[in-house]
Amino acid sequence: MPPPASFDPSLRRREFLASLATTGLLMSLPAWPDLPALEPTPERPKSKDDIHVAVIGYGAEGRVLVDSCLSRRPNKNKDASQGDPIQGLRFKAVCDIRLEACALPATRLLKKYHHIANPYQDFREMLAKEKDLDAVIVASPDWMHAEHTNACLRAGLHVYCEKEMANSLEKARSMVLAARETGKLLQIGHQRRSNPRYRHAIDTLVRQHGILGRLTHAQAQWNRSAAPFEVSASKYDLDQSVLEKYGYASMSELLNWRWYRKYGGGPLVDLGSHQIDLFSWIFGCPPSSVVAVGGNDTYVDREWHDNVMAHYEFKTPEGIKRASYQVLTTSQFGGFYEAFLGLDGTLVISEVVSRGNYVQADNKEVEKKWEQWIAKGYLKAPPLQIKKATTKDVDADVRVSMPAGTFPLAVELNALAHVPHLENFFDAIRHGTPLNCPAELAFETAVAVFKANEAVAAGRRLDFKPDEFRA
Repeated sequence: MPPPASFDPSLRRREFLASLATTGLLMSLPAWPDLPALEPTPERPKSKDDIHVAVIGYGAEGRVLVDSCLSRRPNKNKDASQGDPIQGLRFKAVCDIRLEACALPATRLLKKYHHIANPYQDFREMLAKEKDLDAVIVASPDWMHAEHTNACLRAGLHVYCEKEMANSLEKARSMVLAARETGKLLQIGHQRRSNPRYRHAIDTLVRQHGILGRLTHAQAQWNRSAAPFEVSASKYDLDQSVLEKYGYASMSELLNWRWYRKYGGGPLVDLGSHQIDLFSWIFGCPPSSVVAVGGNDTYVDREWHDNVMAHYEFKTPEGIKRASYQVLTTSQFGGFYEAFLGLDGTLVISEVVSRGNYVQADNKEVEKKWEQWIAKGYLKAPPLQIKKATTKDVDADVRVSMPAGTFPLAVELNALAHVPHLENFFDAIRHGTPLNCPAELAFETAVAVFKANEAVAAGRRLDFKPDEFRA
């Protein structure tokens, strides 16, 4: 499907790679260039507001999450700029089976920010030795999420675990049950759930004030260009015995785990779970059915589908709502975005600002009505046009609706995309703030995306039973 007219599909490579890293898509990236060395401050006694944190998994996503806690990002000059870090965090340990390539560089980086963190290769050793932890960020490959998360919960620690929860519903369910059993917090990394732009658009504009009128449809896509399997630098390759100890037959399996059925759920799960989660959020219920087509039509070295097109139905009090989702790994045309369609207008939104975040009126009468939302500060005024098209300026076709006004959202995110979600997690630890994506909610999304993969294999429509969404 073509992107909305205001989308810019030609993001520069640097910006595009940065956006992928923000959402956890790149499987391995070199660490951001270091800041000038700083003298570490001596360890001080722990205050009542300090949260001692460990990290399990310091690949691409682990780096993004740590950088988000430090408010550290790459800038145009290829060095590192720093905003305001999340307050009160003290990193105490980093664990990654790639000790030399990942865990050790992480501890050196953290030392420059006055965090004295110990490196580990095995998470069991870390949990045995680190006795002053409060929370763990789990950013290991999906298939290890349940083992890492459940061990940390049962060690008395709160957990922020990246999505997807796990590579199977059985493992995801075990995480929900472990959180209930231990009474510890478990936040899953669907970061859009905490993004102020999404919360303003979905909760305030659409669900509270009904700005789009009656919702009828939703659509989303995530398209990426073709890319080869990742190849590691030889000096960081793990010995075969180490690979086998941690469940991998080769470095290729470790570095490209998302494409193997043993370890991940393919692009539909990896990318789609971020966006399919929004369908349930905006419609207020999980889906009732899904039909999907797809396949591995381009690559010869991958086990998962390189493209999937899925269609969901939702049974709501207003009637049936329909949503379509597309993921391609062979063309980046249109990039990634979500659109929610109603009788009065359409909300177009994306984590990347340049992809467009706005509502568009369906007609001129609605456009005039929406002036009240500008006055209340919910929307911005439409950009000034040099010339407005009219039916006199174009050859109007009776089958074509004339475009109405486009209103930018009045709320933006002025931080790295994961920062609000991490802040919500740490606020929940300190103050009892409700989690924006607790395990039960993320489990519902896992059910929805895994069923779409099943629908591809079955070649037919599959219905959901309400009990499936309860762990």
